[in-house]
Amino acid sequence: MAETDETKDPKERKDSETERDKKSFIGRYLPWIIMMVVVIFCAGLGLGLGRLLAGSRPPEGAQSDSLPDESNPLYTDDHSEKDSGKVWYYDLDPVVANLNEPGVTRYVRATFTLEISSELDEKKGTNFLDEKKPVLINWLTVYLSSLGLEDVRGDANLRSIQSRICEAFNENLFPGSKPQIRHVLIKEFPVQ
Repeated sequence: MAETDETKDPKERKDSETERDKKSFIGRYLPWIIMMVVVIFCAGLGLGLGRLLAGSRPPEGAQSDSLPDESNPLYTDDHSEKDSGKVWYYDLDPVVANLNEPGVTRYVRATFTLEISSELDEKKGTNFLDEKKPVLINWLTVYLSSLGLEDVRGDANLRSIQSRICEAFNENLFPGSKPQIRHVLIKEFPVQ
C-alpha cells in the first residue's frame, strides 16, 4: 500500500514538504515572471521598430552651423542672425503615379511644397528649382510608383514619405553641402 505522511520517517516528510513548497513557489510566480519577460521584450521591440519606421531625418538642431559656401551664387549676400529663422516656399507641380498594387489600379495624386532655408536666395533659388523641376518630378513619380497601398496609409507612413523625399531632394540638388530644403509639406495626397 501507499505510505501516508504519518507513517513516513520525519526526515522524509520534511523533504517532501520542502519539495512541495518549492513547487508551489514556482507555480505561484512563474506566470508573473513569464509575463514580465514578454512585456519587456515587446516594449523593446516596439521601441526599435518605432525608430526604424520613423525615418532617418536628423533632428532640427543637429544640422551643422557652418556658413554656406560664399562662392555659390545661390546663397544670399547677408548672413545675419535675424534671418536665420525665416524660410520661403516653393510649390511643385502635382504628380500622378500608379501605386504598386497587383491586380488593382490604384493611383495617388500628390502635390508638395518645399520649405527652403533663407540662406538660399529666393529669386536665384526659384530659378534654380525651376530648372531642376523635371528631375524632381521624375524622381517623385518613380518613388511614389514604388509604394503600395499600405505604404501610403497613416500618419507614420506619410511622415516617412516626407522625410525620404526631403533627403533625396537635398542629396540631388545640394550634394556635398548643407541641406537647404528643411521640410517637404504635403499640399494634397488623395489615393484613388
